[in-house]
Amino acid sequence: MANYLIGTDIGTTSTKTVIINEKGKVIVSAIKDYPMDVPKAGWAEQNPKDWYDATIATIKESLEKSKINPADIQAIGLSGQMHGSVFLDNNNEVIRPAILWCDQRNEKQCKEIYDIFGYKEFIKLSFNQALPGFTAPKILWLRENEPENYSKVTKILLPKDYVRFMLSGVFATEVSDAAGTVMLDIAKRDWSSEILAGLKVKEELLPPVFESPELSSKVNAKTAKLTGLREGTPIAGGGSDNAAGAIGSGIIREGLISDSIGTSGVVFATSDKPLYDKYGRIHAFCHAIPGKWHFTGVTLSAAGSLKWYYETFGASNDMKNKYPDKKGYELLDKQAEDVGPGSDGLIFLPYLSGERTPHGDPHARGVFFGLSYIHDQNHFVRSIMEGVSFSQLDCLSLIRAQDISSDKVVMFGGGAKSKVWRQILSDILSTKIVTLNTEEGPAFGAALIAGVGSKVFKNIEEACDTTIKEVSENNPIAENVDKYKKIYPIYKSLYEDLKEDYKRVEEIS
Repeated sequence: MANYLIGTDIGTTSTKTVIINEKGKVIVSAIKDYPMDVPKAGWAEQNPKDWYDATIATIKESLEKSKINPADIQAIGLSGQMHGSVFLDNNNEVIRPAILWCDQRNEKQCKEIYDIFGYKEFIKLSFNQALPGFTAPKILWLRENEPENYSKVTKILLPKDYVRFMLSGVFATEVSDAAGTVMLDIAKRDWSSEILAGLKVKEELLPPVFESPELSSKVNAKTAKLTGLREGTPIAGGGSDNAAGAIGSGIIREGLISDSIGTSGVVFATSDKPLYDKYGRIHAFCHAIPGKWHFTGVTLSAAGSLKWYYETFGASNDMKNKYPDKKGYELLDKQAEDVGPGSDGLIFLPYLSGERTPHGDPHARGVFFGLSYIHDQNHFVRSIMEGVSFSQLDCLSLIRAQDISSDKVVMFGGGAKSKVWRQILSDILSTKIVTLNTEEGPAFGAALIAGVGSKVFKNIEEACDTTIKEVSENNPIAENVDKYKKIYPIYKSLYEDLKEDYKRVEEIS
Protein backbone atom coordinates (compact mmCIF):
# COMPACT_ATOMS: atom_id res chain seq x y z
CA MET A 1 0.00 0.00 0.00
CA ALA A 2 1.35 3.39 -1.00
CA ASN A 3 1.50 6.21 1.50
CA TYR A 4 0.43 9.66 0.31
CA LEU A 5 -0.32 12.78 2.34
CA ILE A 6 -2.31 15.91 1.59
CA GLY A 7 -1.38 19.37 2.82
CA THR A 8 -3.75 22.28 2.30
CA ASP A 9 -2.83 25.86 3.14
CA ILE A 10 -5.67 28.39 3.41
CA GLY A 11 -3.85 31.62 2.63
CA THR A 12 -4.83 35.26 2.34
CA THR A 13 -4.88 35.39 -1.46
CA SER A 14 -5.33 31.72 -2.34
CA THR A 15 -5.59 28.15 -1.11
CA LYS A 16 -2.97 25.62 -2.15
CA THR A 17 -3.18 21.85 -1.88
CA VAL A 18 -0.26 19.48 -2.38
CA ILE A 19 -0.02 15.70 -2.38
CA ILE A 20 3.34 14.25 -1.34
CA ASN A 21 4.69 10.74 -0.96
CA GLU A 22 6.51 9.38 2.08
CA LYS A 23 9.84 10.61 0.71
CA GLY A 24 8.55 14.16 0.50
CA LYS A 25 8.26 14.28 -3.27
CA VAL A 26 5.50 16.63 -4.37
CA ILE A 27 3.31 14.57 -6.68
CA VAL A 28 0.90 17.33 -7.60
CA SER A 29 -0.24 20.75 -6.45
CA ALA A 30 -3.26 22.93 -7.14
CA ILE A 31 -4.09 26.50 -6.25
CA LYS A 32 -7.21 28.64 -6.32
CA ASP A 33 -7.32 32.41 -5.76
CA TYR A 34 -10.00 34.53 -4.09
CA PRO A 35 -10.46 38.20 -3.23
CA MET A 36 -9.91 40.16 -0.04
CA ASP A 37 -12.42 42.90 0.75
CA VAL A 38 -11.41 46.29 2.14
CA PRO A 39 -14.71 47.92 3.24
CA LYS A 40 -12.84 50.83 4.87
CA ALA A 41 -9.25 52.01 5.07
CA GLY A 42 -7.40 49.69 7.45
CA TRP A 43 -10.06 46.97 7.32
CA ALA A 44 -9.59 43.55 5.74
CA GLU A 45 -12.28 40.88 5.42
CA GLN A 46 -12.99 37.68 3.52
CA ASN A 47 -15.93 35.37 2.92
CA PRO A 48 -15.10 32.06 4.67
CA LYS A 49 -17.05 30.22 1.98
CA ASP A 50 -14.32 31.20 -0.47
CA TRP A 51 -11.76 29.26 1.61
CA TYR A 52 -13.99 26.20 1.77
CA ASP A 53 -14.82 26.27 -1.94
CA ALA A 54 -11.13 26.66 -2.78
CA THR A 55 -10.20 23.76 -0.49
CA ILE A 56 -12.76 21.47 -2.10
CA ALA A 57 -11.68 22.54 -5.59
CA THR A 58 -7.93 22.10 -5.00
CA ILE A 59 -8.26 18.72 -3.28
CA LYS A 60 -10.52 17.48 -6.07
CA GLU A 61 -8.15 18.78 -8.76
CA SER A 62 -5.13 17.24 -7.03
CA LEU A 63 -6.73 13.82 -6.78
CA GLU A 64 -7.91 13.92 -10.39
CA LYS A 65 -4.52 15.07 -11.73
CA SER A 66 -2.52 12.54 -9.73
CA LYS A 67 -4.89 9.60 -10.26
CA ILE A 68 -3.89 8.43 -6.78
CA ASN A 69 -6.23 5.92 -5.15
CA PRO A 70 -8.05 7.86 -2.38
CA ALA A 71 -7.52 4.84 -0.11
CA ASP A 72 -3.78 5.57 -0.26
CA ILE A 73 -4.22 9.04 1.26
CA GLN A 74 -3.16 8.43 4.85
CA ALA A 75 -4.14 11.83 6.27
CA ILE A 76 -4.75 15.50 5.55
CA GLY A 77 -2.97 18.38 7.23
CA LEU A 78 -4.42 21.89 7.30
CA SER A 79 -2.51 25.14 7.54
CA GLY A 80 -3.91 28.65 7.39
CA GLN A 81 -3.54 32.37 7.77
CA MET A 82 -3.43 33.22 11.47
CA HIS A 83 -5.61 35.39 13.72
CA GLY A 84 -8.69 35.65 11.47
CA SER A 85 -12.07 35.35 13.14
CA VAL A 86 -15.01 33.34 11.85
CA PHE A 87 -18.21 33.81 13.86
CA LEU A 88 -20.86 31.07 13.64
CA ASP A 89 -24.47 31.06 14.88
CA ASN A 90 -26.42 28.18 16.41
CA ASN A 91 -27.05 26.76 12.92
CA ASN A 92 -23.29 26.81 12.30
CA GLU A 93 -23.78 29.47 9.65
CA VAL A 94 -21.31 32.33 9.18
CA ILE A 95 -22.73 35.50 10.77
CA ARG A 96 -20.54 38.10 9.03
CA PRO A 97 -17.37 38.22 6.89
CA ALA A 98 -14.23 37.06 8.67
CA ILE A 99 -11.95 39.80 10.03
CA LEU A 100 -8.38 39.07 8.91
CA TRP A 101 -4.89 39.20 10.40
CA CYS A 102 -4.01 42.42 8.55
CA ASP A 103 -7.13 44.26 9.75
CA GLN A 104 -6.27 47.32 11.85
CA ARG A 105 -9.66 48.43 13.21
CA ASN A 106 -9.17 47.17 16.77
CA GLU A 107 -6.72 49.59 18.35
CA LYS A 108 -9.33 50.79 20.85
CA GLN A 109 -10.04 47.23 21.94
CA CYS A 110 -6.30 46.57 22.41
CA LYS A 111 -6.16 49.48 24.83
CA GLU A 112 -9.20 48.08 26.65
CA ILE A 113 -7.37 44.77 27.10
CA TYR A 114 -4.48 46.63 28.74
CA ASP A 115 -6.99 48.49 30.93
CA ILE A 116 -8.32 45.12 32.12
CA PHE A 117 -5.01 43.38 32.79
CA GLY A 118 -2.31 46.07 32.70
CA TYR A 119 0.19 46.27 29.84
CA LYS A 120 3.07 44.35 31.41
CA GLU A 121 0.72 41.94 33.13
CA PHE A 122 -1.01 41.02 29.86
CA ILE A 123 2.32 40.30 28.18
CA LYS A 124 3.20 38.02 31.09
CA LEU A 125 -0.11 36.21 30.69
CA SER A 126 -0.22 35.90 26.91
CA PHE A 127 3.53 36.19 26.11
CA ASN A 128 2.49 38.82 23.56
CA GLN A 129 1.12 42.31 23.13
CA ALA A 130 -2.54 42.76 22.25
CA LEU A 131 -2.27 43.88 18.63
CA PRO A 132 -5.09 44.86 16.24
CA GLY A 133 -4.45 41.89 13.96
CA PHE A 134 -4.91 39.32 16.74
CA THR A 135 -8.16 37.49 17.42
CA ALA A 136 -9.06 38.60 20.95
CA PRO A 137 -9.44 42.32 20.07
CA LYS A 138 -11.63 41.30 17.11
CA ILE A 139 -14.03 39.55 19.48
CA LEU A 140 -14.26 42.65 21.67
CA TRP A 141 -14.77 44.82 18.57
CA LEU A 142 -17.70 42.66 17.45
CA ARG A 143 -19.25 42.77 20.93
CA GLU A 144 -19.00 46.56 21.08
CA ASN A 145 -19.76 47.51 17.48
CA GLU A 146 -22.10 44.78 16.25
CA PRO A 147 -23.90 43.63 19.40
CA GLU A 148 -26.71 42.04 17.40
CA ASN A 149 -24.22 39.85 15.57
CA TYR A 150 -22.32 39.07 18.77
CA SER A 151 -25.52 37.92 20.46
CA LYS A 152 -25.83 35.20 17.78
CA VAL A 153 -22.29 33.82 18.21
CA THR A 154 -22.05 30.22 19.38
CA LYS A 155 -18.59 29.38 18.02
CA ILE A 156 -15.47 31.37 17.09
CA LEU A 157 -13.04 29.69 14.70
CA LEU A 158 -9.75 30.49 13.00
CA PRO A 159 -9.70 30.24 9.18
CA LYS A 160 -8.24 26.75 8.79
CA ASP A 161 -10.42 25.48 11.64
CA TYR A 162 -13.54 26.73 9.89
CA VAL A 163 -12.45 24.74 6.85
CA ARG A 164 -11.82 21.73 9.12
CA PHE A 165 -15.36 22.03 10.45
CA MET A 166 -16.78 22.18 6.92
CA LEU A 167 -14.77 19.12 5.89
CA SER A 168 -15.56 17.05 8.97
CA GLY A 169 -18.33 18.57 11.07
CA VAL A 170 -15.90 18.71 14.02
CA PHE A 171 -14.85 21.79 15.98
CA ALA A 172 -11.13 21.69 16.76
CA THR A 173 -8.00 23.82 16.72
CA GLU A 174 -4.34 23.23 17.56
CA VAL A 175 -1.71 24.95 19.65
CA SER A 176 0.24 26.95 17.05
CA ASP A 177 -2.81 28.71 15.58
CA ALA A 178 -4.60 29.05 18.92
CA ALA A 179 -1.53 30.84 20.31
CA GLY A 180 -2.14 33.69 17.87
CA THR A 181 -5.51 34.48 19.40
CA VAL A 182 -3.66 35.78 22.52
CA MET A 183 -6.16 33.80 24.58
CA LEU A 184 -3.90 30.77 25.06
CA ASP A 185 -1.75 29.89 28.05
CA ILE A 186 1.43 29.51 25.96
CA ALA A 187 3.36 27.50 28.55
CA LYS A 188 0.47 25.10 29.29
CA ARG A 189 -0.63 24.95 25.61
CA ASP A 190 -4.35 25.32 26.36
CA TRP A 191 -6.89 28.13 26.68
CA SER A 192 -6.06 30.56 29.49
CA SER A 193 -8.92 30.64 31.98
CA GLU A 194 -7.52 33.90 33.40
CA ILE A 195 -7.47 35.71 30.04
CA LEU A 196 -10.90 34.42 29.06
CA ALA A 197 -12.38 35.48 32.39
CA GLY A 198 -10.89 38.97 32.08
CA LEU A 199 -12.22 39.35 28.54
CA LYS A 200 -15.59 37.84 29.51
CA VAL A 201 -15.33 35.32 26.66
CA LYS A 202 -16.88 31.94 27.45
CA GLU A 203 -14.58 29.00 26.72
CA GLU A 204 -17.44 27.08 25.08
CA LEU A 205 -17.30 29.64 22.24
CA LEU A 206 -13.86 28.27 21.38
CA PRO A 207 -12.97 24.83 19.97
CA PRO A 208 -10.93 22.23 21.89
CA VAL A 209 -7.13 22.60 21.51
CA PHE A 210 -5.05 19.68 20.20
CA GLU A 211 -1.35 19.21 19.59
CA SER A 212 -0.67 19.81 15.90
CA PRO A 213 0.02 16.21 14.73
CA GLU A 214 -3.00 14.77 16.57
CA LEU A 215 -5.74 13.39 14.33
CA SER A 216 -8.57 15.63 15.46
CA SER A 217 -11.27 14.88 12.86
CA LYS A 218 -12.20 12.85 9.78
CA VAL A 219 -13.52 13.60 6.29
CA ASN A 220 -17.30 13.36 6.28
CA ALA A 221 -19.57 11.90 3.59
CA LYS A 222 -20.34 15.26 1.97
CA THR A 223 -16.67 16.13 1.60
CA ALA A 224 -15.89 12.67 0.23
CA LYS A 225 -18.56 13.10 -2.44
CA LEU A 226 -17.36 16.60 -3.40
CA THR A 227 -13.63 15.84 -3.51
CA GLY A 228 -13.22 12.15 -4.26
CA LEU A 229 -11.57 11.55 -0.90
CA ARG A 230 -12.34 8.43 1.09
CA GLU A 231 -14.88 9.06 3.84
CA GLY A 232 -13.12 8.77 7.18
CA THR A 233 -9.74 10.01 5.92
CA PRO A 234 -8.07 11.43 9.06
CA ILE A 235 -7.44 15.17 9.40
CA ALA A 236 -4.54 16.22 11.61
CA GLY A 237 -4.58 19.29 13.81
CA GLY A 238 -2.24 20.99 11.35
CA GLY A 239 -0.62 24.32 12.03
CA SER A 240 -0.64 28.05 11.58
CA ASP A 241 0.88 29.12 8.28
CA ASN A 242 4.00 30.30 10.10
CA ALA A 243 4.51 27.12 12.12
CA ALA A 244 3.62 24.80 9.22
CA GLY A 245 5.87 26.82 6.92
CA ALA A 246 8.69 26.46 9.41
CA ILE A 247 8.23 22.69 9.52
CA GLY A 248 8.12 22.67 5.72
CA SER A 249 11.50 24.46 5.85
CA GLY A 250 13.06 22.28 8.53
CA ILE A 251 13.04 24.96 11.26
CA ILE A 252 12.40 22.43 13.98
CA ARG A 253 15.41 22.73 16.31
CA GLU A 254 16.68 25.57 18.47
CA GLY A 255 19.34 27.54 16.60
CA LEU A 256 17.56 27.37 13.23
CA ILE A 257 16.01 30.51 11.75
CA SER A 258 13.86 31.04 8.65
CA ASP A 259 12.60 34.06 6.75
CA SER A 260 9.41 33.75 4.74
CA ILE A 261 8.88 36.54 2.22
CA GLY A 262 5.24 36.13 1.27
CA THR A 263 2.40 38.66 1.50
CA SER A 264 3.81 39.27 4.96
CA GLY A 265 7.44 38.74 5.95
CA VAL A 266 8.07 36.38 8.86
CA VAL A 267 11.34 35.72 10.67
CA PHE A 268 10.91 32.51 12.66
CA ALA A 269 13.11 30.85 15.29
CA THR A 270 12.45 27.65 17.25
CA SER A 271 12.86 27.51 21.02
CA ASP A 272 12.99 24.55 23.39
CA LYS A 273 11.43 26.66 26.15
CA PRO A 274 8.40 28.98 26.39
CA LEU A 275 10.16 32.38 26.29
CA TYR A 276 8.90 35.89 25.56
CA ASP A 277 10.20 39.40 25.01
CA LYS A 278 9.12 41.46 28.03
CA TYR A 279 8.17 44.34 25.74
CA GLY A 280 6.13 42.09 23.45
CA ARG A 281 7.96 43.32 20.35
CA ILE A 282 8.18 39.82 18.86
CA HIS A 283 5.51 37.15 18.98
CA ALA A 284 6.05 34.15 21.27
CA PHE A 285 3.83 31.25 20.22
CA CYS A 286 3.60 27.48 20.48
CA HIS A 287 5.32 25.61 17.66
CA ALA A 288 3.45 22.89 15.77
CA ILE A 289 5.91 20.43 17.33
CA PRO A 290 4.88 19.02 20.72
CA GLY A 291 7.12 20.45 23.44
CA LYS A 292 8.53 23.31 21.35
CA TRP A 293 7.80 27.03 20.99
CA HIS A 294 8.88 29.79 18.64
CA PHE A 295 9.63 33.48 18.27
CA THR A 296 8.22 35.30 15.27
CA GLY A 297 8.83 38.79 13.95
CA VAL A 298 6.35 39.99 11.34
CA THR A 299 6.40 42.60 8.58
CA LEU A 300 2.80 42.99 7.46
CA SER A 301 3.58 44.11 3.89
CA ALA A 302 6.60 42.22 2.54
CA ALA A 303 6.13 40.69 -0.91
CA GLY A 304 2.74 42.38 -0.57
CA SER A 305 4.58 45.68 -1.06
CA LEU A 306 6.10 44.46 -4.34
CA LYS A 307 2.73 43.05 -5.41
CA TRP A 308 1.16 46.48 -4.77
CA TYR A 309 3.84 48.12 -6.90
CA TYR A 310 3.47 45.60 -9.74
CA GLU A 311 -0.32 45.78 -9.81
CA THR A 312 -0.28 49.60 -9.63
CA PHE A 313 2.61 50.44 -11.98
CA GLY A 314 3.72 47.22 -13.65
CA ALA A 315 7.14 46.48 -15.10
CA SER A 316 8.96 49.23 -17.01
CA ASN A 317 8.59 49.41 -20.77
CA ASP A 318 12.38 49.46 -21.08
CA MET A 319 12.65 46.07 -19.41
CA LYS A 320 9.74 44.65 -21.41
CA ASN A 321 11.53 45.61 -24.61
CA LYS A 322 14.96 44.50 -23.40
CA TYR A 323 13.76 41.10 -22.09
CA PRO A 324 10.79 40.03 -24.26
CA ASP A 325 11.10 36.46 -22.93
CA LYS A 326 10.61 37.56 -19.30
CA LYS A 327 7.24 38.05 -17.64
CA GLY A 328 5.75 39.50 -14.48
CA TYR A 329 8.02 39.57 -11.46
CA GLU A 330 10.97 38.32 -13.51
CA LEU A 331 11.00 41.77 -15.12
CA LEU A 332 10.99 43.43 -11.69
CA ASP A 333 14.05 41.34 -10.80
CA LYS A 334 15.81 42.71 -13.87
CA GLN A 335 14.86 46.24 -12.81
CA ALA A 336 16.30 45.69 -9.33
CA GLU A 337 19.51 44.23 -10.78
CA ASP A 338 19.97 47.42 -12.82
CA VAL A 339 20.46 49.49 -9.64
CA GLY A 340 23.29 49.31 -7.11
CA PRO A 341 22.96 48.61 -3.37
CA GLY A 342 21.28 51.49 -1.57
CA SER A 343 19.15 52.50 -4.56
CA ASP A 344 21.10 55.77 -4.90
CA GLY A 345 19.66 57.05 -1.63
CA LEU A 346 16.02 55.99 -2.11
CA ILE A 347 14.72 54.32 1.08
CA PHE A 348 11.37 52.53 1.38
CA LEU A 349 9.40 51.97 4.60
CA PRO A 350 7.12 48.94 3.96
CA TYR A 351 4.26 49.94 6.25
CA LEU A 352 1.41 49.78 3.71
CA SER A 353 -1.01 48.34 6.27
CA GLY A 354 0.55 49.40 9.55
CA GLU A 355 3.32 47.35 11.12
CA ARG A 356 3.78 44.57 13.67
CA THR A 357 7.48 44.15 14.49
CA PRO A 358 8.99 46.06 16.15
CA HIS A 359 6.57 48.98 16.23
CA GLY A 360 3.12 47.43 16.72
CA ASP A 361 1.69 50.52 15.02
CA PRO A 362 -1.57 50.32 13.04
CA HIS A 363 -1.18 53.95 11.93
CA ALA A 364 2.16 53.49 10.17
CA ARG A 365 2.12 53.86 6.39
CA GLY A 366 4.51 53.27 3.50
CA VAL A 367 7.10 55.90 2.63
CA PHE A 368 9.61 56.50 -0.18
CA PHE A 369 12.31 58.77 1.23
CA GLY A 370 15.15 60.51 -0.60
CA LEU A 371 13.47 60.80 -4.00
CA SER A 372 15.31 62.92 -6.60
CA TYR A 373 15.54 63.40 -10.37
CA ILE A 374 18.07 60.55 -10.69
CA HIS A 375 15.55 57.95 -9.60
CA ASP A 376 13.53 55.86 -12.05
CA GLN A 377 11.25 52.83 -11.88
CA ASN A 378 14.19 50.50 -11.32
CA HIS A 379 15.17 52.38 -8.16
CA PHE A 380 11.65 52.03 -6.78
CA VAL A 381 11.66 48.25 -7.25
CA ARG A 382 15.07 47.74 -5.62
CA SER A 383 14.24 50.10 -2.76
CA ILE A 384 11.10 48.04 -2.01
CA MET A 385 13.19 44.86 -1.78
CA GLU A 386 15.72 46.66 0.41
CA GLY A 387 13.10 48.26 2.66
CA VAL A 388 11.40 44.92 3.30
CA SER A 389 14.81 43.38 4.03
CA PHE A 390 15.58 46.15 6.54
CA SER A 391 12.27 45.37 8.23
CA GLN A 392 13.32 41.72 8.43
CA LEU A 393 16.56 42.86 10.06
CA ASP A 394 14.42 44.62 12.67
CA CYS A 395 12.80 41.25 13.39
CA LEU A 396 16.00 39.22 13.34
CA SER A 397 17.79 41.66 15.66
CA LEU A 398 15.13 41.14 18.35
CA ILE A 399 15.39 37.36 18.00
CA ARG A 400 19.17 37.53 18.25
CA ALA A 401 18.71 39.57 21.43
CA GLN A 402 17.05 36.47 22.94
CA ASP A 403 20.35 34.57 22.51
CA ILE A 404 18.98 32.64 19.54
CA SER A 405 21.38 32.73 16.62
CA SER A 406 22.21 30.76 13.50
CA ASP A 407 24.99 30.73 10.90
CA LYS A 408 22.36 30.85 8.15
CA VAL A 409 18.77 31.80 7.43
CA VAL A 410 16.46 29.57 5.40
CA MET A 411 14.46 31.70 2.96
CA PHE A 412 11.18 30.61 1.41
CA GLY A 413 7.99 32.15 0.05
CA GLY A 414 7.51 34.08 -3.17
CA GLY A 415 10.45 36.37 -2.47
CA ALA A 416 12.83 33.39 -2.33
CA LYS A 417 12.33 32.86 -6.07
CA SER A 418 14.15 36.14 -6.71
CA LYS A 419 17.94 35.74 -6.88
CA VAL A 420 18.47 39.49 -6.49
CA TRP A 421 16.20 39.63 -3.43
CA ARG A 422 18.02 36.68 -1.86
CA GLN A 423 21.32 38.54 -2.27
CA ILE A 424 19.88 41.79 -0.88
CA LEU A 425 18.59 39.90 2.17
CA SER A 426 21.94 38.16 2.64
CA ASP A 427 23.76 41.50 2.52
CA ILE A 428 21.35 43.32 4.84
CA LEU A 429 21.12 40.49 7.39
CA SER A 430 24.86 39.88 6.99
CA THR A 431 24.36 36.14 6.93
CA LYS A 432 24.17 33.21 4.54
CA ILE A 433 20.78 32.69 2.90
CA VAL A 434 19.82 29.17 1.80
CA THR A 435 16.84 27.83 -0.14
CA LEU A 436 15.42 24.33 -0.12
CA ASN A 437 14.31 21.56 -2.45
CA THR A 438 10.67 22.37 -1.76
CA GLU A 439 8.91 25.66 -2.40
CA GLU A 440 5.49 24.61 -1.19
CA GLY A 441 5.91 26.19 2.27
CA PRO A 442 3.00 25.79 4.70
CA ALA A 443 1.13 23.28 2.52
CA PHE A 444 4.20 21.01 2.50
CA GLY A 445 4.64 21.45 6.26
CA ALA A 446 0.97 20.63 6.82
CA ALA A 447 1.41 17.41 4.85
CA LEU A 448 4.42 16.44 7.00
CA ILE A 449 2.39 17.14 10.15
CA ALA A 450 -0.33 14.84 8.80
CA GLY A 451 2.36 12.23 8.15
CA VAL A 452 3.37 12.27 11.80
CA GLY A 453 -0.24 12.00 12.96
CA SER A 454 -0.88 9.02 10.67
CA LYS A 455 2.42 7.28 11.64
CA VAL A 456 3.94 7.60 8.15
CA PHE A 457 6.73 9.37 10.03
CA LYS A 458 7.85 8.66 13.57
CA ASN A 459 8.00 12.35 14.51
CA ILE A 460 8.47 15.82 13.02
CA GLU A 461 12.26 15.51 13.15
CA GLU A 462 12.20 12.32 11.08
CA ALA A 463 9.72 13.83 8.64
CA CYS A 464 11.92 16.89 8.01
CA ASP A 465 15.25 15.05 7.96
CA THR A 466 13.85 12.57 5.43
CA THR A 467 12.38 15.10 3.01
CA ILE A 468 14.15 18.51 3.18
CA LYS A 469 17.47 19.40 1.57
CA GLU A 470 19.30 22.68 0.89
CA VAL A 471 19.71 23.50 -2.81
CA SER A 472 21.17 27.02 -3.08
CA GLU A 473 22.95 29.64 -1.03
CA ASN A 474 23.78 33.34 -1.18
CA ASN A 475 26.62 34.69 0.92
CA PRO A 476 26.96 38.30 2.02
CA ILE A 477 29.17 40.56 -0.09
CA ALA A 478 31.40 42.58 2.24
CA GLU A 479 31.18 45.93 0.44
CA ASN A 480 27.37 45.66 0.24
CA VAL A 481 27.17 44.75 3.93
CA ASP A 482 29.17 47.86 4.81
CA LYS A 483 26.94 50.10 2.71
CA TYR A 484 23.72 48.70 4.16
CA LYS A 485 25.07 49.09 7.69
CA LYS A 486 25.29 52.83 7.03
CA ILE A 487 21.78 53.02 5.59
CA TYR A 488 20.04 50.96 8.29
CA PRO A 489 20.22 53.62 11.06
CA ILE A 490 18.63 56.12 8.66
CA TYR A 491 15.89 53.60 7.86
CA LYS A 492 15.22 53.12 11.58
CA SER A 493 15.19 56.84 12.36
CA LEU A 494 12.59 57.59 9.68
CA TYR A 495 9.86 55.73 11.57
CA GLU A 496 10.66 57.58 14.80
CA ASP A 497 10.60 60.91 12.97
CA LEU A 498 7.27 60.18 11.27
CA LYS A 499 5.23 58.19 13.79
CA GLU A 500 3.23 61.16 15.09
CA ASP A 501 2.67 62.44 11.54
CA TYR A 502 1.10 59.10 10.58
CA LYS A 503 -1.65 59.76 13.09
CA ARG A 504 -2.13 63.36 11.93
CA VAL A 505 -2.51 62.28 8.33
CA GLU A 506 -5.00 59.60 9.32
CA GLU A 507 -7.11 62.14 11.18
CA ILE A 508 -7.53 64.38 8.13
CA SER A 509 -7.82 61.70 5.45
